[in-house]
Amino acid sequence: MPISDLKAQIARLPEQPGVYLYYNGAGETLYVGKARVLRDRVRSYLGARGTSPRLDALLDEAQQLEVIVTDSVVEALALENNLIKQRAPKYNILLRDDKTYPYLQLTTGEAFPRVLVARRVERDDHFYAGPFMPASLARRAMSLTHKLFGIRSCNEVITGARGRPCLEYDIKRCAAPCVRELCSEDEYRLAVEHTKLFLEGRSEELVGTLGDRMIAAAAGERYEQAAQLRDAIRTIETLRARQQKMAGTEFGDRDAFGLKLGPAGAVVQVFQMRGGKVVERVELVTDGAADLSERDVLQAAVQQFYAERPAPPEIHVPVPLPAADAELLEGWLSARAARRVRLVVPKRGEKRGLLDLASRNAEVAYQARFNENVAANYDALETLRTVLALPALPRRIECFDISTIQGSETVASMVVCEDGRMKRSEYRKFRIRGSWLVARGSSAAARSSRLATRSSPLAARGEEAAGGSSQPAARGSETAGGSSSAELRAAASEPRIQDDLASMHEVVFRRYRKLLENGGPFPDLVLIDGGKGQLSAAYAALNELGLASLVAVGIAKKEELLFTRDREDAIALATDSPALLLIRRIRDEAHRFAVTFHRLSRRTRDLRSEVDVIPGVGPRRRKALLTAFGSLAGVRRATREELVRIVGAKTADAVLAHFASRA
Repeated sequence: MPISDLKAQIARLPEQPGVYLYYNGAGETLYVGKARVLRDRVRSYLGARGTSPRLDALLDEAQQLEVIVTDSVVEALALENNLIKQRAPKYNILLRDDKTYPYLQLTTGEAFPRVLVARRVERDDHFYAGPFMPASLARRAMSLTHKLFGIRSCNEVITGARGRPCLEYDIKRCAAPCVRELCSEDEYRLAVEHTKLFLEGRSEELVGTLGDRMIAAAAGERYEQAAQLRDAIRTIETLRARQQKMAGTEFGDRDAFGLKLGPAGAVVQVFQMRGGKVVERVELVTDGAADLSERDVLQAAVQQFYAERPAPPEIHVPVPLPAADAELLEGWLSARAARRVRLVVPKRGEKRGLLDLASRNAEVAYQARFNENVAANYDALETLRTVLALPALPRRIECFDISTIQGSETVASMVVCEDGRMKRSEYRKFRIRGSWLVARGSSAAARSSRLATRSSPLAARGEEAAGGSSQPAARGSETAGGSSSAELRAAASEPRIQDDLASMHEVVFRRYRKLLENGGPFPDLVLIDGGKGQLSAAYAALNELGLASLVAVGIAKKEELLFTRDREDAIALATDSPALLLIRRIRDEAHRFAVTFHRLSRRTRDLRSEVDVIPGVGPRRRKALLTAFGSLAGVRRATREELVRIVGAKTADAVLAHFASRA
């Protein structure tokens, strides 16, 4: 239905402020706009054909019109923002915050707050600081909050009734609010206030507060506490001296918007200045902005940026907005901030210098993002986001693969892809131990066994060798994987059929348990080399860790179909799709990394002596046995009395038992 067929409806529209929505025949929202006078604004579309390709496409596709009347144009602006965010209309300018830098979350919504790494700022009762660039700086800052202020890192429910504190208190990384006698609720609340000052960058105020407490502690002869406060002050002052700060004597609190518009899209760089220092840089991106003007993109950027952020008293923009739009935006921002907010186009001086710096950064970001290779990567990621219905662009993808030959030397690999580029420094490799599941507990082992599908009579023997018995594990010393060293050596001496599903369950559990302990970073997408079985095993591990919200997808080896948790049928991407090419590249890299590690493990196994797998025989006793008896055959022929003289009675019995089982 052409737009002219809506003439009769447009003629009946009210002459009041409000929001108008265009829909296609399927009822999907195509465009959301605001208007001071609905009838006049919507009527202007009747003669707008030929203005731009984007507008022509909207007029051709629009079949329905709906309006929402509001009391004021400011309310219309707020409603427009909410509808654009909820519905993501096809023809609106949608700028996305494309950085993946983490934030630190101070969980002030809890009785005894913690500091956690967060990927996005939520509207909740917690306090957020950041983003931190590079990402490692967030974890270092989090560690400092434990060291300087004693903020807890555990997930325990704090009642104050615990009998004794944990190791974190002994190494002076926690104030131990779990023990009321060591740290009261008021004392911990004070530590939280200091942490908030630290995360906000208010170092001078924090140093002054800590200095007063240090003097009071020294006067009260609490010298150990005074020394801790002194060390905290020195650390904060050292950090403050090392920070690279951009400061101006007259800057105050303001934001500067730099803009670069080109045929491939638009990049907006926002420099946020607080207290005369640039404290944050945010990048907003939109694709396909060839027929848009700088004013269109800038107005959309200001609206969407401050929809969830408080606005400073001044916002510096590179080009002036139309007077009516600028007045409307200033009124809306002022109402939200409860004080006056102005849109300013600085012409000279330090203020113009900051604006020019933001614009130069926007140009650099545009060139880096929209060159040919980067554009292809973003096209692939955007396709994946659409096909898999992801909430955000899958900037970080982690892929897992298992490598084994008949259950021998089973290993796994994990590779990381960020922004379409492989990040080799974060690759990880794992040795799979089936007995690790037993050490975790019978319930986990039972769950993993339910995942298993075996096609050979040897599978039962493989399960026994890989899983072992829980009794030896209880007797032996525990290794890092959770099994006794004797059990692992005994398992290594037997041929095993290691189940692929249990292996995938184990490696995914181990990987994300470690990430939980370290506070991230978590991936936007988990790629599993395998079909529905391997995907189910991965989700079983994620569910155990409480990470069911992570999105995982399996890729079949031959058909190259994608399997998801929410769809019965597999997803088939076109063979020349950039998304499939990217997934294939990540999968092949995981396979290469796993196979390389598997070959190395086999070579190491082949060079290992059979004596190495005897319980109780380590490098020193192996050397003593081979030196005394000349060879493995000599050790095999030795009598018990001869062995006792070399390695003692207990190990001699273990050697005889081992070779007797091989007879």
